[in-house]
Amino acid sequence: MRSPQKCGPGEIFYVEEKTKRRKTERFTNGGNSMLIATTLAAVVFIVMFIMSAMDKLTRHAAMGMSAVGTVLLVFGIFTGISGDDTGLLAKIVAVLIFVVMFVLIIMDKIERHIVTLCCGLATLVLVFGICMKDMNAIWQTLNIGNIFTQGFWYGASEESSSGINWATIIFIAGMMIMVEGMAKAGFFRWLCMTLAKLVKYKVVPLFITFMLMSAVLSMFIDSITVILFLAAVTVELAQLLKFNPVPMILSEVFCANLGGSATMCGDPPNIIVGTSLGYSFADFLTNTGVIAAIALVFVVIYFFLIFRKDLKEAGKNQIDTSTIPAPREAITDKRSFVISVVIFLVAVVLLVTHAQTELTVAFIGGVIALATLITSGKGALELLKKVDYKTLLFFVGLFVVVGGLEQTGILEIVASFIQTISGGNVILVIIIIIWLSAIASSVVDNIPFAATMVPIIKDLASVGGTLDPAYLSVLAWSLSLGTDIGGSATPIGASANVVGTSVAAKHGHPISWGKYLKACVPATVIVLAICTVMIFVRYSAELGL
Repeated sequence: MRSPQKCGPGEIFYVEEKTKRRKTERFTNGGNSMLIATTLAAVVFIVMFIMSAMDKLTRHAAMGMSAVGTVLLVFGIFTGISGDDTGLLAKIVAVLIFVVMFVLIIMDKIERHIVTLCCGLATLVLVFGICMKDMNAIWQTLNIGNIFTQGFWYGASEESSSGINWATIIFIAGMMIMVEGMAKAGFFRWLCMTLAKLVKYKVVPLFITFMLMSAVLSMFIDSITVILFLAAVTVELAQLLKFNPVPMILSEVFCANLGGSATMCGDPPNIIVGTSLGYSFADFLTNTGVIAAIALVFVVIYFFLIFRKDLKEAGKNQIDTSTIPAPREAITDKRSFVISVVIFLVAVVLLVTHAQTELTVAFIGGVIALATLITSGKGALELLKKVDYKTLLFFVGLFVVVGGLEQTGILEIVASFIQTISGGNVILVIIIIIWLSAIASSVVDNIPFAATMVPIIKDLASVGGTLDPAYLSVLAWSLSLGTDIGGSATPIGASANVVGTSVAAKHGHPISWGKYLKACVPATVIVLAICTVMIFVRYSAELGL
């Protein structure tokens, strides 16, 4: 090729552009090598810690995998850096912080809110401050200014998915306060005892009723709270009726996670998806809710069949129902009980109609919290003390770390990778989102995974820079179902699982990993298969399939 000096102006431009393109390609290829290596290292480290936690005999293998992960990480860093490029360095640091956060959460040696807050601070200082030197990225990630806009409280169709999602945090805080008020009044215990009395304390009807109640309550109330009270009442009834509570607790846990997938407020991942993408309570109910309802029928049949021997044995026991406490004894204060029920019903109405009223979930959460505190009088301070502030701080740190991945372009690369391996095939993309979400959520916290995936599915749904709303909605339902249901597969996959197994163990009924997996893994696979089929059947026309 001729030198640029002997070329015409047009040719000079061509040569210069081609040279730039080659440099860019070398940089991109190196960066991609680094990112792939870093991702592999992350996977290796996560597997390592899971192995070491499960069995002492695997510790040597874990150490070997750690060495491999370290080599991959170092290789990726040194092959990825081409010159003094702060953009690439920011990507490396953001990925490493994210990996460290995930590993520490899995290890569960340090409280998870401390982990995410420290990693969030590291993102602000190292990624945005030192590497990028971008104050604007810091303010976008903190997202404080959004709280003081009208659209945050009224009329907005979409909350900013970049940085801290304050709408999610305020809504969860409000629901926490409401639930604490209901619990204090004895609502949950009263409901459980009332339903048990209605089925005349017979084990099989009780088994089915408690599964359905677990699913329905988890549509509106955090599944952790539902299982906490439901499992405790189950153990109490098991002692009185002389049956093994483990089958019932396992089925309740699974149904709680399934029920949580049906609505926007049922599970934290759904709240993140809904507030980030502008979906309403009704949107979830008419999409994931319909699929969850169909799956619930199969779940009830499945658990009845696998536990039929235990249920048959329990049905043979003769008990004196006069010794069982009356439901009214569960109510600690009639006035507080009535008020808590009214507030709960108001919350449901506001959530169902918020698409029509244009009241945001942040507004609803704030109103519900204020109503509960005002009506509690002197007990308001006690309710505020019982709020799980650690979980709220966990969300704050988490959103900052994910914001680091978004601001540095890592999430766009992941989206591009999924697009590449699927060959742009819509069917494959949906399958990848559902099953990847489920598998990941079975071993790691589904909340950070959902927060990470939201901007990724937005990129996947963008064709030529234009967002396809129909495609985005299908990916959103796939993500919600995958994260919510996948968490049911293992004892550590969802917080409700941990709570349920802990309550059982505390009362002398330990649930081993083997027993849990034997019951819940097949159920998870069945439900995921149903969800996959239902999504393609229902949305094939919208996707042009």
